[in-house]
Amino acid sequence: MTKDRLTVAVLGPGGVGGLLAALLSRADHRVICLAGEETARILDDRGIEIHSAHFRDFTARVETAPELTEPVDVCLVAVKATSLDAALERVPAKAFGDGLLVPFLNGVEHPDRLRDRYGSDRVAPAAIRVESTRVAPGVIEHGSPFVEVDLTGRGIPRERLNSLAGALEWAGVTTRVLDDETAALWAKMTFLAPLALLTTRYGLPAGAIRTRHRAELTSLVEEVAAVSRACGAPADPAEALARYDAFPPEMRSSMQRDAEAGRPLELDAIGGALLRAAERHGVRVPTAVGLVEELKRAGH
Repeated sequence: MTKDRLTVAVLGPGGVGGLLAALLSRADHRVICLAGEETARILDDRGIEIHSAHFRDFTARVETAPELTEPVDVCLVAVKATSLDAALERVPAKAFGDGLLVPFLNGVEHPDRLRDRYGSDRVAPAAIRVESTRVAPGVIEHGSPFVEVDLTGRGIPRERLNSLAGALEWAGVTTRVLDDETAALWAKMTFLAPLALLTTRYGLPAGAIRTRHRAELTSLVEEVAAVSRACGAPADPAEALARYDAFPPEMRSSMQRDAEAGRPLELDAIGGALLRAAERHGVRVPTAVGLVEELKRAGH
C-alpha cells in the first residue's frame, strides 16, 4: 500500500460508504464506487453530495464500476450483513490483488467468512461510530459531530494498517489502530447487541428502553459482557450501562429503523452470532435467547 495517493474501492456507497468515499475523494484519493446501474448513473452525473455541519456541505466526484476489475489498495465494504453475499459478487477475488479488504459490518463472524474468500492476510475489520444516512442515491446526511473508526486485522502488518489510518485521518476521520481484533469486534458487539435487540423488540428509542425496560437492559448487557469475556475480550457491564445512559434519548438502532421500513434485519449477524458464541463457551444468556425468539416470532 502506498503512503500517498490510494486507490480505494467502496462497496456500498450508502450512509457509511458514501460518506467515506466522499471524504477520501476530497482528500485526493482515487475512489471507485461499486454499485448498480441506477446508482452508478447518478454518481457519475452528480457525484456524492454530503450535507454535514461538521464537514460543511460539499460534493465529491468519484468513479463507478459494476464490479472490481483492477487491483486496488483498499476495498471498503459498507453493506449490511443481509446483502453481503450478493454484494461480494462485485469484488472477484482474482481482481482484488493484494489490497486490504476493510469490512464495516455488524457482528463478529464475518471476518472469518471473508478470509475464506479473499485470504487470511487481506482482511482488516473496522468499526465506525457515526450518524450518517443515505437519503437518496448519492445524497448523504451526516448528523454526528464526529466520524470515528477503529481499525484492526489479525496477521496484517502494522505499517499497512497505519498507512490506511493515516489516509483516513487526513480525510477527517478520527482513526485508531488496535492490536487485538477479538477485543475490537466484541467491544462493538457489547454496545450494539443490547441496543439493537431491545429497541427493535419494543419499537422504542434508547431513552425509553433505559427507563421502561431497565431491568431487561441490565440483564442483557451483563449477558453480552459474559460472552465477550468468554471469547477473550474484556468487557465491563457497568461501563456499558453508563454509555447507554449517556445516549441521546431519541437514539434508535439501525436494526430498529430497518424493521420500521420493512427491510431485512441483521438479526442473525447480531443476535444469532451472540447466541452461537454463548453456546460454544457454555454461557447462559436467557434474556438474549428470549429476545431473539420474540423477534423471530414477529416475522423478523
